[in-house]
Amino acid sequence: MQQHFLIDGRQVRLLSGALHYFRVHEQHWDHRLRMLRAMGLNCVETYVPWNLHEPSPGTYHDISALGRFLDAAHAAGLWAIVRPGPYSCGEWENGGLPHWLTGPLGSRVRTSDPEFLGAVERWFDVLLPQVVARETGRGGPVILVQVENEYGSYGSDAAYLEALADGLRERGVTVPLFTSDGPADHMLTGGSVAGALATVNFGSGAKAAFETLRRHQPEGPLMCAEFWCGWFSHWGEEPVTREAGDAAEALREILECGASVNLYMAHGGTNFAGWAGANRGGEDHRGVLQPDVTSYDYDAPVDEFGRPTAKFWAFREVLAPYVDGELPEVPDAPPVLGRVADAELGEWAPLSEVLGALGGPERVASVPPSFEELDVDRGLVRYRVDIPGPREPYQLRLHGLRDLAVAYVDGERVPVGDDGSLGEVPGPVAMEIWVESLGRVNYGPLLGETKGITGGILHERQYVHGVRAQGLRLDAFTPEAVAALPLRAGTGAGRGFHRGTVTVGEPGDAVLVPPAGGRGFVWVNGFCLGRYWAIGPQRELYVPGPVLREGENEIWALELEGADSAAVSLRPVVPA
Repeated sequence: MQQHFLIDGRQVRLLSGALHYFRVHEQHWDHRLRMLRAMGLNCVETYVPWNLHEPSPGTYHDISALGRFLDAAHAAGLWAIVRPGPYSCGEWENGGLPHWLTGPLGSRVRTSDPEFLGAVERWFDVLLPQVVARETGRGGPVILVQVENEYGSYGSDAAYLEALADGLRERGVTVPLFTSDGPADHMLTGGSVAGALATVNFGSGAKAAFETLRRHQPEGPLMCAEFWCGWFSHWGEEPVTREAGDAAEALREILECGASVNLYMAHGGTNFAGWAGANRGGEDHRGVLQPDVTSYDYDAPVDEFGRPTAKFWAFREVLAPYVDGELPEVPDAPPVLGRVADAELGEWAPLSEVLGALGGPERVASVPPSFEELDVDRGLVRYRVDIPGPREPYQLRLHGLRDLAVAYVDGERVPVGDDGSLGEVPGPVAMEIWVESLGRVNYGPLLGETKGITGGILHERQYVHGVRAQGLRLDAFTPEAVAALPLRAGTGAGRGFHRGTVTVGEPGDAVLVPPAGGRGFVWVNGFCLGRYWAIGPQRELYVPGPVLREGENEIWALELEGADSAAVSLRPVVPA
């Protein structure tokens, strides 16, 4: 029986680690890959986020980034596993699926629906040359390609999986294909496809998991395609961690079973630019929305800043007996910021003026348009509607509200309940409702659900029609657009766009302390670090050193709540 993977005619146990190129600044790829090698790994794995690379139909953004990353992995002496989608999960916005596709298709995504498969085929036509050219048979590092990700946790459309596998082969993929699913009979039944190696994902219990896998796949290499050695965190909840010794023993059990492994994550990185996804709570994943924080540290052995943790050293000890030759030395960390730098964001513009300058066209509709209908992937939408009168005060409700709303009645802010209730409102009044997306669901049966006010505006039992809606996309904040904003002097911290500068003497890796008490997004020199939010647990945002420059650096903040101040601070990353 073939126990391991065949590479150049010899059997190789894959000791892999997940590292997503899109969550790490490109100038740090080399360091992070060398950290994986120093831990004892011989392979790196990455997803490919479709929505990042095709922001609108037929418009492609930096497809070659995947190829550059695979080249960097090859230079670092690592094989590579590529998971091209079309769905990835990965706590990423919409599970990697484009909003412009999931909006109109709904539950037809991830099925053999011709419209969905047609979009996938067009995407694969563009993407897969990056992979095919770098397969091991062509002198590159790519050793495995995934058909679909944890499909057995979602669906059972065998024709869909067969179409994906055929599409990969037809576009030149010759390396082995694989699927990955939870170690449960219904998941392996729903997610496996003939001709592709089935693998399992888990955080512990390797022997039992592989026994289940063997009932479905009696032969072929055993592999844990995602060994969950840490976990992700949600806004407003306690961070999740896993003790290093416990994780190391679980890894040891996998290896003692004779299996290959992929550490998820080896290095998590960061959800820059608001790309963090969200989950739904409850056993059926239909409960309360749980948005993911900006950091994707994942309690991984190599932390968000590239530092080795206690888990790194514990894993290195477990992996050492399985490594050919000597373990490489742990590379020096990248430079860190020379000293603390504080700044006051002394220019600003109210949110309504920012929307007027950078927002999309205002749309008038009988019912509130969704984010998808307004072509907003990451950002917010302002809805305006007039409650006619005269009429008595009645309960006003934003039916089907997703996700977070700030509302005004005749210019006065009013609280919005978790159920979208605004209390009793008389008429006539003018309503203004700002809805902010906290990230689209990336896992479970509500994958691809729309954003905004999805069920209408109800006053008592009556729908209020005649809604004006305007969207503001996060990617509208470019240096050219910001330079044209009508900013004025002022150090208040109200809802709006704030700008300031900070002087740096010695650039390097840093953290940014955002405006206290607020919620929004922050940029450094036009690079979006991601969302900040006073509810925690994340209190600081990672600033990759290559983003900073010696001398003056520009900082922007899009404040959506109303912070305590407009002060920010850059602080050096503390060395390991």
